[in-house]
Amino acid sequence: MPITTLFWDLGGVVLTNGWGHDSRRRAVEKFGLDAADFEERHHAVFPAWEAGEGTIDRYLERTVFYQPRSFSRADFMAFMYEQSQALTGGLELLRALSTAYRCVMLSNDPREITEYRIQRFNLAPLFSVFCSSSFVGLRKPDPRIYSLALDLAQRAPEECLFLDDRCVNLEGAAALGIQTLQVRDPEQLPRELAARGIRGAMPVTV
Repeated sequence: MPITTLFWDLGGVVLTNGWGHDSRRRAVEKFGLDAADFEERHHAVFPAWEAGEGTIDRYLERTVFYQPRSFSRADFMAFMYEQSQALTGGLELLRALSTAYRCVMLSNDPREITEYRIQRFNLAPLFSVFCSSSFVGLRKPDPRIYSLALDLAQRAPEECLFLDDRCVNLEGAAALGIQTLQVRDPEQLPRELAARGIRGAMPVTV
């Protein structure tokens, strides 16, 4: 069946990760946090925030501002948002393909970070469906989030191609019959998309 719909992860495909390990390491260095303590607290509260249960204020209260700090909450939040950057070629590729294919965002990100990324990178015109973990209360690789994305897009699994940089997320989608492609680097993605017959998958110029 010809591919009509592209499911896009954001972090590692179109943009950098919203609040990944590297970003947290930079936060530890910039703000002088205790790395082990911060990571332990992050892993205790982040899954719920990413699933839409909680807010950025609650996350920061539990991970950073449970004690007095020499910096403000606003400064720390600004740093968090700055971690979202466009990957070379990824955003351009999404823009090009969104004119010929139905595009669905299928990502794990907290609500505030998701909303910032949509606004900052003008993603609203590019996606017809926003299936973010914090919007729907489900996280990849839970099979239910892929089923929900199919329902929201009103597409058969066989006509959808899911782009993600993590194998475990692709495996969950493939189990439902969705075609998958692991994203490893900006130059590889357009070539493999073209090999799948995706029109408009132009090579990335670095």
